[in-house]
Amino acid sequence: MKAHFTRAYHLSASHRLHADSLSVQQNQATYGKCNNPYGHGHNYRIEVTVAGPIDPATGMVINMVDLDATVQQHIVARFDHMNLNLDPLFSDQVPTTENLSIAVFNLLRPALQPAALEKIRIEETENNFFEYSGGSAYAAPAQPQHTTQ
Repeated sequence: MKAHFTRAYHLSASHRLHADSLSVQQNQATYGKCNNPYGHGHNYRIEVTVAGPIDPATGMVINMVDLDATVQQHIVARFDHMNLNLDPLFSDQVPTTENLSIAVFNLLRPALQPAALEKIRIEETENNFFEYSGGSAYAAPAQPQHTTQ
């Protein structure tokens, strides 16, 4: 028997969507107001979903206290009130929320062992939601390959 447990966390962070491989005009056309040189911020809601058998002794998929501590240590402490562009994870890629979803997943997956991390869902705004559930094809996102003219 497999059950799922999802818990939500919050953090605030800023970023500037800008690809060094694109010209100024291409960045503005691609990212619009999100390419503001001064950046902009979001109050992110991050949902962490784990799955596994229900422990017969505790009746839980994962101990909530342990999950909270892991997310606090690996995600909230690292990204809350930070400029994502300055984090080493984004030194070679644009800190879009898609890439943030992958980064959060990749940081949490080994830290939650033996629990199985099923997916990460991030709400960036009331209209923008992003989900990532792993997969080797997407484990190492690359920057867009555009040529400047």
